Amino acid sequence: MIPLAKPWFDERELNYVKETLDSGWVAGQGPKNKQLAKEVCEYTTTDFAIPVSNCTSGLHLALLTLGIKKGDEVIVSDFSFPASGHAVMYCGAVPRFVDVDMETYNIQARLIGQKINEKTKAIIVVHALGQMAEMDSIRKIADTNGLFLIEDAACAFGASFKNVAAGKYGDISVFSFHARKNITSGEGGIVVTDNEEWAAKISSLSSFGMESAFNRQEKFNIPSFNSLGYNYKLSDIQAAIVLGQIQKYPELLERKKFLANIYNHHLSGSSLIHIPLEKEGCIHVYQTYAVVLDEKIDRDKVILAMREDGIQTQIGTYALHVQALYQSHDECLNSLALFNQTLALPLFYELTETQIEFIVKRLKYHVNHKSNLR
Repeated sequence: MIPLAKPWFDERELNYVKETLDSGWVAGQGPKNKQLAKEVCEYTTTDFAIPVSNCTSGLHLALLTLGIKKGDEVIVSDFSFPASGHAVMYCGAVPRFVDVDMETYNIQARLIGQKINEKTKAIIVVHALGQMAEMDSIRKIADTNGLFLIEDAACAFGASFKNVAAGKYGDISVFSFHARKNITSGEGGIVVTDNEEWAAKISSLSSFGMESAFNRQEKFNIPSFNSLGYNYKLSDIQAAIVLGQIQKYPELLERKKFLANIYNHHLSGSSLIHIPLEKEGCIHVYQTYAVVLDEKIDRDKVILAMREDGIQTQIGTYALHVQALYQSHDECLNSLALFNQTLALPLFYELTETQIEFIVKRLKYHVNHKSNLR
C-alpha cells in the first residue's frame, strides 16, 4: 500500500528524544518545550509561543483568552476539519460558516462581511491544506469591524502570504503537529501571539489555570488556581520530536514542492481532474496535495478503486455547514462541492517519482471508467 502520508523520522528526532529521556524531565513545560517555543517564534516572527496538546485545544484556548462566550458568533472558514467549528462551540458560541474559493479552497474575503452582525466577535481563518488565505484583506476586515482574528494554521507551518509568515497576521494563531502534518510529534500543537498578556493567559489555561508553578531552575512557588484551566500541555518527549522535525524542515518542504510539481506536470490538462492552484505571492507547504474531480465522477468510488490498487487516498476535508452537529443555516456551495469532489493523493518525503507515475496512471484510468460515473 502506498500510504496517503508518512512521517519522516531519523536520528535527529531520536537524538532529541534521548536527551529528554536522559534529563528525566519528560512532562510538559520543560526544557524542550522552552526550546521549541523559541524556535517557533523565530520561524513565525512572533513574540510568544505556547506548546499545547493539539491544535484543537490551542483554538479553544485562543477563543477563551479573547473572551468568546455564550451568545457570541465567530466566523469560520467552511472548508476545514470540524475542529475549527468545535472549538467555537466549546466556548458556548455559534460558528457562522463562510464559503471558500474553488481554486485555493480558502475563505473568500469578500463574503465575510455578509455574516458580520452585532453578535460577531472574531474570525477564524483556516489556511486550507497548506496555503494561506488572503490575509491582508481579512486583517483589514477584522480591524475595520473591531473583530479578533485567529489563524487556524494547522496545515500551514512554514507557509507565507506576501512575505509574511503564517501565524503573524492573526491576533492569536495555532499550528498542529498531528501525524498527517508536515511537522509532527504524533499529536500536538502550538499557539503563537505577539501579545504578552494573552500569551500568559494561554499558558496558564493550558496548565489547570495555574498562576505560577514549580520550576526546577527557579525558586519554589506554591501554585495558585484563580481560573478554570485545562490539562492541555505538550510533553517534553513530544516537543523533542518536533525539534528534530524543525531541524530538517527546509529539506522536507523542498521535497514536497518538487513532488507536487511532478503531480502537476502529469495531471495538468485533464478535463476531469483539476490540480490545486498555488496563488501568486504565496508559499504553499503542501500539507496535502488535493485535486478536484469533475462533478460527473463519483469521488468515493474512486477512493475505493484506488485502495484496490494499493493506493491510499482520502477526501480533501469537510464542508462544516452540512455537519449535523452545527445545525447551520449557512449556505456554502463551493465548500460543499469541494467536500464531495476533492481527492487527496499520497504526498510524503519518501514518495518516489515512479510511485507518482503509478498513482497518476491508476487515477486517470478510474476517472475515465464508466463504473465510477455518478
